[in-house]
Amino acid sequence: MALIPPRWRRPLSYLFIFAPLAAVYLLPPDTSLGELRRAGVLRACVPTLYPPLVTDDPTAPGIDIELLAGLAKNLGVRLDLTRNEAMGRDFNPRSWHVTRAQCEVLAGGIVASPVTKSFLETSPAYEETGWAFILPTPLGSLQGRRAGVLAGVSGLDRIGLARYLRERMVEVTIAPGAAELVRGLRDGRFEFAVTERLLAGQLASREGWSVEWAPAALPRYPVVLGLWKGDLTLKRAIVDGLEKLERDGETAAIISRYLGDRRAAASRDFAEFVSAADAASPTSGP
Repeated sequence: MALIPPRWRRPLSYLFIFAPLAAVYLLPPDTSLGELRRAGVLRACVPTLYPPLVTDDPTAPGIDIELLAGLAKNLGVRLDLTRNEAMGRDFNPRSWHVTRAQCEVLAGGIVASPVTKSFLETSPAYEETGWAFILPTPLGSLQGRRAGVLAGVSGLDRIGLARYLRERMVEVTIAPGAAELVRGLRDGRFEFAVTERLLAGQLASREGWSVEWAPAALPRYPVVLGLWKGDLTLKRAIVDGLEKLERDGETAAIISRYLGDRRAAASRDFAEFVSAADAASPTSGP
């Protein structure tokens, strides 16, 4: 400032302060919602298959597909889906190679993780996922039990799960798919099963079995919709639409159709067998 004449110092200081603020008003307005309404279509990128969020059954297309259909209806537009084989393999959207040209919304296994939030806007959570146990019958302890594990494409913490089961000397068999996991539970090869929470809820509801969250040492993740950074008007419309679906009871009805009444509190039998297993394990803990 020593080289600037004194009479110019104050005006220049004001210029440096207020010029950036003025530039904000010159930025083009967010037109994401207006463009969507003009096109008359809500475009969504989803995995090819990620039950129960996305299925290949037209009569029961999945939780996320039905939520998207409800949002499109509330917006007065039609829903157009782009199926992406890379989606759902993990919880890292950077590896999915989706673009704005393909979709305005991403669904079918989007979680509000730091990686996701680093380059996507996210909606409020409407579900939660993580590892869960399927119990055909009550167990007294996990120690030394036989378990079927379906890791699937969920991208959950497999290392933490392996450590947790190994510490309890659980005999693990990796199931190649949901059908084999169910067969193993039916014929007694597996005394319990471990898989992603939403899939576990669907399988248990269909078979009349119990399903419970894995212990808190294994992390859980909020399930959300993803939107592009800067699409603030569209995000507000999506948030409002999800709130309306929740108020009208449609979200609960959709989830119930796929998972049944899985919101019940954890059973006493389950709490007891986890407690007994932890007490019996000399190396219990995360």
